[in-house]
Amino acid sequence: MTEAYLYAATRTPFGRFGGALAEIRPDDLAAVAISGLLSSSSSLDPADIDDVVWGNANGAGEENRNVGRMAVLLAGLPTSVPATTVNRLCGSSLDAAMIASRTVESGDATIVLVGGVESMTRAPWVLPKPSRAYPAGNIAAVSTTLGWRLVNPKMPREWTASLGECNEQLAARFGISRQRQDEFAARSHQLADAAWNAGVYDDLVVPIAELTRDEGIRPGSTPEKLAGLSPSFRSDGTITAGNASPLNDGASALLIGSADAADRIGSAPLARIAGRGVHALDPQDFGFAPVEAANAALARAGIGWDQVDAVELNEAFAVQSLACIDAWKIDPDIVNTWGGAIAIGHPLGASGARILGTLAHRLVRHRQRWGVAAICIGVGQALAVVLESVSSRTEN
Repeated sequence: MTEAYLYAATRTPFGRFGGALAEIRPDDLAAVAISGLLSSSSSLDPADIDDVVWGNANGAGEENRNVGRMAVLLAGLPTSVPATTVNRLCGSSLDAAMIASRTVESGDATIVLVGGVESMTRAPWVLPKPSRAYPAGNIAAVSTTLGWRLVNPKMPREWTASLGECNEQLAARFGISRQRQDEFAARSHQLADAAWNAGVYDDLVVPIAELTRDEGIRPGSTPEKLAGLSPSFRSDGTITAGNASPLNDGASALLIGSADAADRIGSAPLARIAGRGVHALDPQDFGFAPVEAANAALARAGIGWDQVDAVELNEAFAVQSLACIDAWKIDPDIVNTWGGAIAIGHPLGASGARILGTLAHRLVRHRQRWGVAAICIGVGQALAVVLESVSSRTEN
């Protein structure tokens, strides 16, 4: 089989819940990310894109009816460019990249555009549809912004606990203190701010609606300030609004192709997709699932953790990030060195593509060879991808 490569990555800035991107529909957010990606690959004729695979976790509102296809049309691509939308919750756009890489490797496509979008601000309330007309009782509207909704009563209660409660259980299981979580969260904000100030995101982010920078970054965050926040899920808990990822709006896009695609794209690839991993466990333990997903991806790439130079781990919660880092026994200093989701944000469907694109640019910028992108997923799953920098591969 041929090899699959990551050629380009672009995303919008991530906006706060109810913030600067609140008035922008998710299909329009996706179209902006696609347009930005194609602008960075100006030699590519959009008609040469064989397929689009797009991630989205909600699908209940304005992103309904295959938002990937809607974004292609709104971005002005030829109507001959097809698209599909995939949903693996928080991992949707990383799943899209994995699907695209397999498609390229099998020879079914040469160039595939992938990405994801989420507007958590605009996620609608939904009403369950009664089996008979005119029910006598009240019907409650259910928010689709985050987490379980319209739960099947056959599900065990421990499986359907809130995401925060699940991670409080993880904190207790591994003895991860509130102080460690707050230190990790403050680091995320400080590194994200430093990365933006250093210009590392200038080629990765396309402005939208006058928003030029991730809206949720708090440069002045310190462990001491975060320690003053009240627990969000248990009165005696460790998880707060400060050491968990926020609700966000945004979109990310990637260009994946074969080695033969370089001439049509007009640039050399950034990285080779060297390994993929997926893992599942009990739903309440979802935060720990990246451990084995990443181990599987490394095994398929034929390398070990001792060869990994950079890690992009989606920071759903500080506690689950720390649990994974501890389990991998890696140097925390190689993880999320340009900030993570606690600071940058976690618009569910867009996050997987964000961490994969950021990882590729980190490897190139720092002349490193091997990197891992991993993300936990609600209901007990995780995905991971190993990248090998093309330039460093050649040098070595």
